[in-house]
Amino acid sequence: MRVVVTGGAGFIGMHSVTALLAAGHTVLVIDDMRHRSSGELPAAADCVEADVATHAARDAVARFRPGAVLHLAAQGGVNRSWRDPVSDARCNVLGTVSVLRAAADSGATRFVLASSGGALYGDARRLPSHEDDIAAPRSPYGTAKLAAEAYLRLFTAGARMSGCALRYGNVYGPGQDGTGEAGVVAITCTRLLRGDAPEIRGDGAQTRDFVFAPDVAAANALALSSGATGAYNIATGAETPVCDVVSMLTSASGVEQHPVYVDAVHDEVRRSCLDTSRARAALGWHAATSLQTGLSATYDSFRGAAAAA
Repeated sequence: MRVVVTGGAGFIGMHSVTALLAAGHTVLVIDDMRHRSSGELPAAADCVEADVATHAARDAVARFRPGAVLHLAAQGGVNRSWRDPVSDARCNVLGTVSVLRAAADSGATRFVLASSGGALYGDARRLPSHEDDIAAPRSPYGTAKLAAEAYLRLFTAGARMSGCALRYGNVYGPGQDGTGEAGVVAITCTRLLRGDAPEIRGDGAQTRDFVFAPDVAAANALALSSGATGAYNIATGAETPVCDVVSMLTSASGVEQHPVYVDAVHDEVRRSCLDTSRARAALGWHAATSLQTGLSATYDSFRGAAAAA
């Protein structure tokens, strides 16, 4: 297929583009480069630098005439969305609408949207959360993702373009930015390699469903080549406390560092874990990488990058 990947120069995008090229697809990346991954984008992928909400991005899609679009471009971060909900909505809602319109106008027949399981379900009444559970986001970021899913249903209802939303758990892995405010794995790796103590927000007992980025990239590729519609959780189905993840990364570093505790994130979801049975049945996908293996590989990648810098 000819595939447009918005946000393809970002963390998840870099892994996804690599997987798509390996499968023989032709890829065009559209990215404004604000959240570029520290990893290298494969040279075989063409790249247009543009904000996805602009005419430049829509024109690039029209020229490329893709068969499918993988829409990863987003402004991440729950805290950031609270500080500037207007900017968050512009990127995550209006940007999505713009890409959907461009995909439909160009004749694309498949659209896969990156959504968020962690941010959509809120404080779920049952765990693991299932796709049929009522969405109750507790941040502008999660609300924007819910709106994006509604626009996806609108643009694919009765049209020649089919689509699905992949609700990711907490994605981590090589190439993630460790200098921002989101991504506890990347931030902890960066702090440990600088010789700083790892940082835990709140008491560290809050749980997340951590999923390795190459496994997410595999899910993206499967979804693009399938006819599956609706929403699918992409995670491991395992609930892990943040303090345990920090402890495993500290052990991987080989340096004894006691964490420092800072204020919790505003209105943070306490527990998160996703039921992945629907993705297994419809996409033939499951998370292949254990948390211990993924964390070790991630720390090693950060250490290698630091040594090469």
